[in-house]
Amino acid sequence: MATVALPRIGLAPDVDEPVGARMDDHAAALYHYTVRRGELGALEPAAAELGLPVATLLAAATRLVELRLLGTEEAADGRLVPAPPEVATALLVSPVERAMYRRRELADRLRDRIGAVAGGGAGGEIDALDGGAEIRGLFKLAAETCRDELVVLRPGHRQEDALDELLSPCFDVLERQVPVRVVSPHRSRTGFAARARSTRLARGGAGIRTLSQVPQAAVVFDRSLAVLIDLPEHGGEPTARRVRDGDVVRFMVELFDQLWEGATPFTVGGPGYADAADDLKQSLARLMAEGLTDEVVARRLGMSVRTCRRHIAGLLRDLDAVSRFQAGARAATRFPLTGAREDRAENG
Repeated sequence: MATVALPRIGLAPDVDEPVGARMDDHAAALYHYTVRRGELGALEPAAAELGLPVATLLAAATRLVELRLLGTEEAADGRLVPAPPEVATALLVSPVERAMYRRRELADRLRDRIGAVAGGGAGGEIDALDGGAEIRGLFKLAAETCRDELVVLRPGHRQEDALDELLSPCFDVLERQVPVRVVSPHRSRTGFAARARSTRLARGGAGIRTLSQVPQAAVVFDRSLAVLIDLPEHGGEPTARRVRDGDVVRFMVELFDQLWEGATPFTVGGPGYADAADDLKQSLARLMAEGLTDEVVARRLGMSVRTCRRHIAGLLRDLDAVSRFQAGARAATRFPLTGAREDRAENG
């Protein structure tokens, strides 16, 4: 049986090139076929199993090579092997994100020079970034030059996966043993995905502490560059504000330090919410005493409504309270938050 020659890796495709939905379906079918078998050799067996013409699969294989989902780096005899989607994304998307940010940096430098010559001052100390690609491009380059410290405020959010995708380039600094501190909500202690994420960062060398409420998603590199992130609650492109004004960045670092001192250390293999139980109960009681609904309390604490209601029921039972206001009053004496935080500070 004749073997159809498979395409070799070439240049990256034009990112604006339109791709038909049918071609995407064929490429997806061939990619999953190759993943199941670990490699792709002759196309005839694939064509027989998938019920598609060889010519169609040749075009699909070409598309997969262009998208870096198939490659020959580790294969022999011209066979193609599948690459994980995250690897393909890094190979194709990262250079685009990096180029976008470098263009913005060039524009900022030109703006600063024009302002200096015209007597308008430095300018550009706070500016906007729109879209995930631009924000990740900023984080990639900022992480490459970060040497002293990275601090991250990571609140609970409905779009938690999207936020973590934006923040992931920041943690490349761990490979160079740059000190990293992260403040996350208490929910990072529970739930498989959230706890696995925190555990991975902690094992990589990051210091992690948790609070009931984290006010804003933000990152500060080397106490000189801050980025505030905003993700819309109901989808849409993220936006960010890049801050280089020294006074504003210093204020943000001081705010982070205060939150850090009052937060509960996260330990790998720790007992979930147990270490943060008093802080969580105090926050629950305070929000309940304000008359907020379960939905609002859950959103403030970055947890699901179901989980929130379970904690509220347990708090009412523990305090022998019949109302939210009564629970708040009793919690104020039973869970002295200030004392607990001072004890944690003394114990490191």
